[in-house]
Formats: sequence, C-alpha cells, structure tokens
Amino acid sequence: MGRRCGFVLAAILMATLVLPQGARAADEEIQKKLDALSKEVRDLQQQVTQTKNKKSLSDWLTIGGDYRFRVDSLSGKVPNYYGFANIVAWQMGGMVGAPPLSQAETVKNDVLYTNRFGLNLKAKATRDVSFTARLLMYKTWGNGDTAATSGTFFADRIGVFDGTEGHVPGDGRLTVDQAYATWSNILDAPVWFSVGRRPSTGGIPSHLRENREKPGNGGIPALLVDYAFDGLTLGWAPDVEALPGAYAKFCYGRGFENGYTSPFTSNNNLKDTDMIGVSVVPYDTDRLYLNLQYNRGMHIFDFPVFASSTLGPLSPHTDLGDIDWFGATALSTLKRVGPGTLNVFGSVALSKTHPNSNTVVFGGIDTGAGLMYTGQAESKTGGAIYAGGRYDFPSTRTKIGAEYNYGSKNWITFVPAGDDIWTSKLGTRGSVYEVYLIQEINAAPVSSYFSKAFFRFGYQYYDFDYTGTNNWVGAPVKIADLAASPMNAQMLTPMKSAQDIYGTFEVKF
Repeated sequence: MGRRCGFVLAAILMATLVLPQGARAADEEIQKKLDALSKEVRDLQQQVTQTKNKKSLSDWLTIGGDYRFRVDSLSGKVPNYYGFANIVAWQMGGMVGAPPLSQAETVKNDVLYTNRFGLNLKAKATRDVSFTARLLMYKTWGNGDTAATSGTFFADRIGVFDGTEGHVPGDGRLTVDQAYATWSNILDAPVWFSVGRRPSTGGIPSHLRENREKPGNGGIPALLVDYAFDGLTLGWAPDVEALPGAYAKFCYGRGFENGYTSPFTSNNNLKDTDMIGVSVVPYDTDRLYLNLQYNRGMHIFDFPVFASSTLGPLSPHTDLGDIDWFGATALSTLKRVGPGTLNVFGSVALSKTHPNSNTVVFGGIDTGAGLMYTGQAESKTGGAIYAGGRYDFPSTRTKIGAEYNYGSKNWITFVPAGDDIWTSKLGTRGSVYEVYLIQEINAAPVSSYFSKAFFRFGYQYYDFDYTGTNNWVGAPVKIADLAASPMNAQMLTPMKSAQDIYGTFEVKF
C-alpha cells in the first residue's frame, strides 16, 4: 500500500514538472504562428499600399519611350549638270565659250551608324485636361554635328532646322519634339482643344513601316505634312452610329516667326509663315480609316533658319507666296487573311502654288527663282500617290512590307522631317520603291503599354524624274535635260537615282 502511494506521488510530481513545460512549448509554437501571420498581414498591407500608390501614379503619369540603333549603306548617282555657282564664277572671271559642265559621279557612304532616343511623358492635370511631351535625340556615331548626313543634294537635308530637329541626325542634343496641353469634353460636349508643340510628324500610314501604333486624332496624313509644328487644334468627335470613330478638326501652325520689324531694319519681302488645315475623318476603326485633308501654307519662306548648313549661313529673306494642298487617305486592316493579318493603304494628294513676284537672292545675285518657277511667276499644280501594305505573321511575329510613292514634275509637299536618310521620300519628283522585313523578339512585354523589341531590314530605291525634290524654290528640270543648256543650272547637286540598304535594332518601352 505504501509502495503504491509512493508511485502515485512520484507520478503526480512528474506530471507537475512536465505539464508546465509542455504548455510553454505549445504557447511558443502558437506565438510563432501568430508572429508569422502578423508578418504576412503586414506584407499584404504593404503590397496593397504599393499597389494603390502605383495605381495612383499611373492614373496621373504615363512614361514611355524608344531607342533605335540604325545602320545605312548609301549610294547615289549624280548626272552631268551645270552648277549655278560654277556659272557665276565663270561669268565673273570673264571667260569665253561654254561654261564648265559638272561631270557625272557616284557618291556613297558605305557604312553610316546612328543612334536615336525618345522619351514620352503624359500627365493628367484634371479630369479633362492633360499634358503630353516627347523629348528626342538623334545623332551620327562619331560625329557631333550634321556634317556626315547633310549634303548639297536635297533642300530638306542640307542642315537641321526647327521642324526637323530630332528627326534627322543632328548634334545629339535632347530637344523638345512635342509639348502640348489638351482640354477634352469641353462643356460636356464631344469637343477638344489642344495647343503647343504639335504631334505633326510620323502620320498615317508611316507607322506601318516604323512598327508603331496608329496615330490618334492628333496625327496628320504623312503624304501632306511631316514637320514639327508649333500650333493649335480644335476638334469635334460626334457620336454617329453609322460613322464609328468619326471626327473633324481645324489646325493652325506657325512655321516661321519673323520677329520685330521696323521701316529701317526689316525686309519688306519677309512675313510670318503660317499654315492652316482642315481634317475630316468620317470613319476610324481597326478595319477601316478614311481621311480627307485640306492645308494652306501662307507666306512661304525661301529658306528656313538652319542651325548649321553645308551651304553656309542660311535664313529666310523672302516671302515667295502661298501653297494649297488637298489629300485623301485610306487604311484598312484585314484579319485572318491566310495565316496572318494584311494592312493596306493608299494616299493621293494635289499641291497648287500661288506665287508672287519675289525671287531668291543668293550671294548678292538674283537667281530669278521664285515659288516653283524661274523667270516667270505662274501657278503650278502637282500630284502624288503613296500606296503599299504590310503582312503580319502572328505565329512568328514577322512582318513583311512593301511601299511605292510617285510625285509629278510640280509636286511639292511639306515633309522635311520624314524618316529617311537621303531625303524625305514622299516629296520625291519621281518614284521611290521600298521593301522591308520586321522581326519582333518573341518575349512578353514587361509593361502593359506598347513595349517591344525588334529588328528591321529594308531597301529603298529612288528614281528621280525631275530636280527639286522637297524644294519649292525654282522650276523643276527634267533630269535628262540637265546637260542640254546652262539655262538649266542648279543651285543644289541633282541626282538621277539613289539607294539605301538599312537595318535597325529598336526597343520601345
């Protein structure tokens, strides 16, 4: 009996010692779980806060951009021609007989490397007011100015000026390409107003070969305008069931500001250069886009203000007159055509000049050249077409495109910021053929925006029929007639053909 009690007492003592330790162990385990749970709650709260902050930031500010490395191999053929400078020197030297004839030659740049960088910002100020900006840098490898890519061949490429900064290779400075404010839904109506440095470059359908998104209602058809304007837009987008996406807008821009004038210091032949435009888009969907456009350029200058020029210092000195433009553009995206998607487009345009009697004085000599004439002021009408397409293979992310454009003898447009090295191809008086292949890298974008990386390989061939591509000063001359008479003398070096083999690596983020 006593021994049994001893065992019971020992068991009670053991239980008394063990139970608190077991309870403490259980308490510690529970505490660990509570601590882990608390940490998870704190992490979730932090993630929620970060998500809210990120959403708040993205609701206010959108940031994106692009980088492009490009390599070009360029060659061009210059025919026999009479040069204006050579003839002047020959006359001043008192020479007799026929003036000197510049001989045919081939000019080339076997390898040209360039870098281009763009940064896009969009901020919402209020519910209906936003601000958009684009900064742009474009330069040649191993060159701090325009010398490597400018020449004496084409008026839009003899240097860099206000409307082309950042769009043709320059000195590498980061310039303000776009900076404009937009007020939408004015008085709760489908009306918007926008003012500032305009999104007037890279218009439809040039986005296809450059692998960009289709420009919105701020864009302008590429065949008529590719120039960085300062100006404003007033637009109206009515909700018409039969006309989805329809809108119309009035545009105004200033191409040159003459500054202060006085009776003693001003040039009476020079005025501010302005442009107005009316754009009507009756249909704008993924399947079909239609545009009708009218532009008028008033008090067209002879030369823009060049930051630098291969012809030396140049700036506006004379108002040459006005130009009217009329154009129509159609773009269609056809899905499930074979294994992929087909994008096709077509643009047509007319230009009509209204010259005055002013002519260009160059180097103290009156050249007799006015707005699309030499010797006699008369209105000239020119025309152009631009057509092509791109076929997209979604399975391999490959895109193949082909384009053709033609400009008549008296065709003149306003596209000096076009994305071409030799000269903006849509201003060509003659034909331009281009084919290209785009291969996108098959990787998911990090952001939800239009981010991607791709390679682009292409070939351009220019076949010039007349002189004066992208130049409204002086009458065009048939390339085949350049050597026929000194009366056909040229201020710029003419070309009868040119080609460009190019490749790019591009990142859009």
